[in-house]
Amino acid sequence: MRAWLLDPNPRSRLQSRLGQAWLQALRFRRNHLAMLGLFITVTLLLAAIFAPLIAPHGPITQSLADRLQPPLTPGHLLGTDDFGRDILSRILYGSRITLYIVGLVILTAPVAGLIIGTVAGYFGGWVDAVLMRITDIFLAFPKLILALALVAVLGNGMENAVLAIALTSWPPYARVARAETLTVRNSDYIAAVRLQGAGATRIIWGHIMPMCLPSVIIRVTLDMAGIILTAAGLGFLGLGVQPPDPEWGVMISAGRKFLFEQWWVATMPGLAIFLVSLGFNLMGDGLRDVLDPKGAR
Repeated sequence: MRAWLLDPNPRSRLQSRLGQAWLQALRFRRNHLAMLGLFITVTLLLAAIFAPLIAPHGPITQSLADRLQPPLTPGHLLGTDDFGRDILSRILYGSRITLYIVGLVILTAPVAGLIIGTVAGYFGGWVDAVLMRITDIFLAFPKLILALALVAVLGNGMENAVLAIALTSWPPYARVARAETLTVRNSDYIAAVRLQGAGATRIIWGHIMPMCLPSVIIRVTLDMAGIILTAAGLGFLGLGVQPPDPEWGVMISAGRKFLFEQWWVATMPGLAIFLVSLGFNLMGDGLRDVLDPKGAR
């Protein structure tokens, strides 16, 4: 199988693509920090999937007799909060909310940015000018401030928070896709496809977008940490996920008044955000090295 994957003269498109994917996987595996990021990401996914089996208690189960118990207390590995809720259980269930927000944003913002960027780069002229000026307007505002304004208009709640984050996250993808499109739209193979009678939609969808995907994927992995921080910031300010749902930003907000005496109430969810953001950043750096055509061997 290895010899078939590494054959320098592949006999089919499938063999060529599988061989390229195998080489990319080998390069990724040699990057120890990227593997650490992948391990953290996989651990987050498993924690979210198996939270009902792993969590020792319910995420909103209160026990006032056990309130503010320190870490390593029997039955409460990471301690309890001011309502006696187990912090470990809330962090595990909170990973589901985090992945839900990240997943919805990834399914909307990069897709919209990819379409806008490729259309602007391919057609140019007034289409490019209009779409890029709209992009510049969104980029002129700090991401968190614009998300706060949108949530204030739309109202509190997880769905509105996801919509606000998605609306503020698409401009960078549009810029990346436009830059990639400008480099390939005048290529010989695009001209050949155009001479064969292919329309603009087919060229953009079938030939330009696949060329932009590696850069967009890298940008997505690097932006996941920012999405998590923005969602946590909205929850911390009371504009995102609402209590008693175990969202990490909400947990930090509830524990800030106990920060000096019962430090674990706010520190544990903060460490969860730190570790997950670090994992996504390390994995994104590894994917950038792997998917960069200049680094291929």
